[in-house]
Amino acid sequence: MSRHGAVREASALQRRLEALDEARNLAAGVLPQETLDEALQVLDRASSRRSLSAGHTVVGFFGATGSGKSSLFNAVSGAEIATAAVRRPTTSEPLAGVWGAEGSGELLDWLEVPNRHHAAPVPGFADEGTGLILLDLPDFDSTQAAHREIVQRLVGLVDVLVWVLDPQKYADAAVHNDFLTPLASHGAVTLVVLNQLDRLPAHDVRPVLESLKGILARDGLGTVQVLGASAVAGTGVEKVRDAIRQTAMQRQAISQRLAADVARAAANLAAASGTGEAAGAGAAATSRLADELAVAANVPLVVEAVVRSYRQEATRRTGWPVTRWLVRFRPDPLRRLNLRRDGARPELNRTSLPPAGAPERARTDAAVREFADAASDGAPGPWRAVIRGAAREGRERLPDALDQAVASAELKAGRSSWWWTMFNAIQWLALLAALGGFGWLGVLAGLGYLQLPVPEVPRVQGWPVPTVMIGGGVLLGIILAIAAKAVAGAAARARGAAARKRLRSAVAAVAEKFVVEPVEREVGRLASFNKALQSARWISSIR
Repeated sequence: MSRHGAVREASALQRRLEALDEARNLAAGVLPQETLDEALQVLDRASSRRSLSAGHTVVGFFGATGSGKSSLFNAVSGAEIATAAVRRPTTSEPLAGVWGAEGSGELLDWLEVPNRHHAAPVPGFADEGTGLILLDLPDFDSTQAAHREIVQRLVGLVDVLVWVLDPQKYADAAVHNDFLTPLASHGAVTLVVLNQLDRLPAHDVRPVLESLKGILARDGLGTVQVLGASAVAGTGVEKVRDAIRQTAMQRQAISQRLAADVARAAANLAAASGTGEAAGAGAAATSRLADELAVAANVPLVVEAVVRSYRQEATRRTGWPVTRWLVRFRPDPLRRLNLRRDGARPELNRTSLPPAGAPERARTDAAVREFADAASDGAPGPWRAVIRGAAREGRERLPDALDQAVASAELKAGRSSWWWTMFNAIQWLALLAALGGFGWLGVLAGLGYLQLPVPEVPRVQGWPVPTVMIGGGVLLGIILAIAAKAVAGAAARARGAAARKRLRSAVAAVAEKFVVEPVEREVGRLASFNKALQSARWISSIR
């Protein structure tokens, strides 16, 4: 493999490892901890293995009792390595045959393989420059729990897995269910050897091999290389050597093994998560949420108070001066709701709106639940629960936040309108005219009472001017009051509409902060998780 190809493969593997780590972090608190821990173990193993010798390929020989695993190990090694250490009981602990001593020590320490044999060169197979480590491992069906633990540990650590089966037990459920099927994603670094072919009649060899391939295909290992061999007769040993040597020389096994581990961990995360994307917070659902919360927050009541308060204040400012003072005895609707700021800091203000009763709480709960259901639509089960949970958590903070939003909204309470001054001035002029007329007539009456000469009163169209002043002033005042009431009604409705818009905007901001944004964060987390998982599960084209 070229140096450029090796760098490219290492870079691709690094991206997949980073994607797996990102997916694991994003799924924290959503998926089972056991699945997350498995992904973390893969990341830790990958980090450790990549920091050790990249010039060595570790090949593990796995097999059941009586499969001839150690004999095949010796035959491939070209020496009786499996019996070289006389203190070692047969297949009780791992033994390493090493070609290329430099850098192998730390790697074997990490693998926890203390028994090491620096093997002699085997022409056409391995020498000091090959960088190859063969491991003869305990039987995976051993009655000793410690032996099985060693096998389970090293199954997850070696670069290449060689499964040695015998013709009598090649279909044994233990090896297929416990090892081969769970490692179906590791076909690129798996070699299956049917050993002890010398025990089969020649005409049975091919059918047995075909039967084994069929079983492996059902295990998900239909592309794995299957070889027949006999360690005793030497049949097929050279083919096993060639397969191992080719793997070692290509220097791809480490990356392929780690990539397979990543794919398996990502597949487990995907299985725990389920598939699908959340619909997210659509504009229609968000608008419905704001509308429902506005009703629950008594926005219609506040708008009505704004309209009534404006009308009342307009009457007090533009009504007939003779009767307008009566309005002062009416309580201001906004003041009763504590919505007239009068210099108070809005962030410290609280309304006197009626507290939310059971119907309002039910309406709020239903609105939040409907929004969460719409936003989580399409999300897999665990993520749907998290999205809904985020909405429920925000729901608990809504009542106080909505009250504060209403209290802080600019309602223009007490703010005058430009036309008030004009109407008020004309009203007072009309009243003064009427009072002037009354005064004029009073003076004339006084003069007559005192038997003094009474001057002639000017007339307009035959009407005495004082009478015209009185009648005109009173009539103008009444007409202005009626006109002002009509104008005030229209202006009050406009101010109410503006208040409704601002209140709804304030309520929508609260909904955005406490419900929409938390839900969108979880929806975005699911999208990022799926994207990271897709990157982690990407299968390298380098095989």
